[in-house]
Amino acid sequence: MKRAVRDAGELYRRLQLDPNAPALSEYLELSQQGEKEFPVFVPLEFLDRMKAGDPRDPLLLQVLPRKEESIIDPGFVRDPVGDSNVEEAPGLLHKYHGRVLLILSGACAIHCRYCFRRHYPYATAPKNLDHWRAALEYIRSDTTIQEVILSGGDPLMVADEQLSRLIDQLETIPHLTRLRIHSRLPVVIPQRINSDLCDWLSRTRFSTWMVLHINHSQELDVPLVEAIGMLQRTGTMVLNQAVLLRDVNDNVAELKRLCERLVNCGVIPYYLHQLDRVTGATHFEVEKARGIELMTELATQLPGYAVPRYVSEIAGEPNKTIL
Repeated sequence: MKRAVRDAGELYRRLQLDPNAPALSEYLELSQQGEKEFPVFVPLEFLDRMKAGDPRDPLLLQVLPRKEESIIDPGFVRDPVGDSNVEEAPGLLHKYHGRVLLILSGACAIHCRYCFRRHYPYATAPKNLDHWRAALEYIRSDTTIQEVILSGGDPLMVADEQLSRLIDQLETIPHLTRLRIHSRLPVVIPQRINSDLCDWLSRTRFSTWMVLHINHSQELDVPLVEAIGMLQRTGTMVLNQAVLLRDVNDNVAELKRLCERLVNCGVIPYYLHQLDRVTGATHFEVEKARGIELMTELATQLPGYAVPRYVSEIAGEPNKTIL
């Protein structure tokens, strides 16, 4: 994390790209309008998977600021999935029946420019176990809750010792049966899947699920596949959710390649999300009609278990909407 690239110019230099190219000029313009609110952050492990000399590399496009982020569109808002309306205790979101989500950390391993929580007020979320008391009491008081989802930011930014202590507290709540972790950190820095993490995943009484966030087959390198194997050996089910992104994965060939690589290493392609319409991400959106065309074609080329559900999250709805 300390070695991560924090500047678009540095990205261009490391990828041997022309520093006078239009995209960098766009970045410099953007930096004066709001880049400080959501700065560049790209660990070297992820950067190494980008293709040198290619300004249209699909991994680069996910992390490089562009002038279009300053576009004001009334259909794109700061809280597109309605998180602020479902916070029942500090850091606890209760959106769907039977499960709650805990915002464990405001930090991420990488800053994806389409992130739907790029404007979330992370400063209000609890910072240590003592601060989680209100959330734990809320969960304890509602016996319909069976599953806790750890999210963020990225929950794996929290040290394993602190994660283990939180899980110990959750395990004292008898009606909880499942633990789900949503994380991009193992994708970006596979070394995060270490023996300490695997030890507490192996020990917990919960059924454990890890939902990764991989958008492009180029992200699935050997260290990541090895990390996935470590998770699977703990008994954890590993799923993937991707976001349909313009110029990144909005073609059948790439979606097929991604899904095949996932199932070949035992990962279930869980969701393909329609872009959450967050302020600053207009240039990533793919029309829903085009997404449906892609999924229809994908279904003719893959077995059913390899085809993700194409969904949209609509604020206020009781579940994801299948498109």
